Amino acid sequence: MGKRIVVALGGNALGQSLKEQAEAVKFTASAIADLIEAGNEVIVAHGNGPQVGMINNAMAALCHEDKDQDQTPLYVCGAMSQAYIGLDLQNALRDELKNRDIRKNVCTIVTEVVVSAEDPAFQNPTKPIGKFLSKEEAEEIAAKTGYIMKEDAGRGYRRYVPSPLPRDIVEIDTIHGLSETGTVVIACGGGGIPVVRENGSVKGIDCVIDKDFASELLAEMLDADMLIILTAVEKVAINFRKENEEWLSDITPADAARYIEEKQFAPGSMLPKVQAAVKFAESKEGRTALITLLEKAADGVSGKTGTRVHI
Repeated sequence: MGKRIVVALGGNALGQSLKEQAEAVKFTASAIADLIEAGNEVIVAHGNGPQVGMINNAMAALCHEDKDQDQTPLYVCGAMSQAYIGLDLQNALRDELKNRDIRKNVCTIVTEVVVSAEDPAFQNPTKPIGKFLSKEEAEEIAAKTGYIMKEDAGRGYRRYVPSPLPRDIVEIDTIHGLSETGTVVIACGGGGIPVVRENGSVKGIDCVIDKDFASELLAEMLDADMLIILTAVEKVAINFRKENEEWLSDITPADAARYIEEKQFAPGSMLPKVQAAVKFAESKEGRTALITLLEKAADGVSGKTGTRVHI
């Protein structure tokens, strides 16, 4: 019997530019179609770090050139990224399913995710967005815009923004209803458009929600059997890139807590993936989270590879 699976796509599944994305989604669609062809119900979420940064920089440049142009809020840039990433993904996936003679509708839901305005994350920006820059480029942008620019994992400098925890998904009933009809739904793109609740309504707030935590909440609220977090490595490692490096196949939440205490996982990289996986595994008996490569997703579901987090 097939599983209900939420798949959280990492940045490597989408490329770093419009051209790269158009090519990357073809490979991504093939891996997702493998899961669908095996009889699973699949809901797709994805990141947007490079894309939302690119859009935000473009809109800021427009405002710099046209003083009458209003600044574009970051949450609006997030909505733009959801739509254009979803467009490429749904078209590629629709074509891939058609080529396999699988008759399924595919659609993207522009998804709002509720956060708290009191979340301490707003006092400590930790989420990198945009492309990697040299120190000189970063300093120039910081001087012009006031953005917080920091070095990111030895690969260059990026803008850092607040990343509060997701608390609710506004469109969850729509996502669930469409998925129940057999539609492949793309939702919570980029972690969702961050909103806060005020007087019975919602309004956008400037931040970026971590896509792994948003995907975990989505998986919980849809009562999924499995959460697959796709990344740039086949398995999670402890003592990463050291002589005593060890790749992990099956771990419990207790194991993960010990490794987190030992600071085995890099903040902003593997740490939120492991934390999200643990939260999902602990949320209900029988749930499993899997962390692996995109192209190994199907093998991971069948237990052949990847790091599985379960009780």
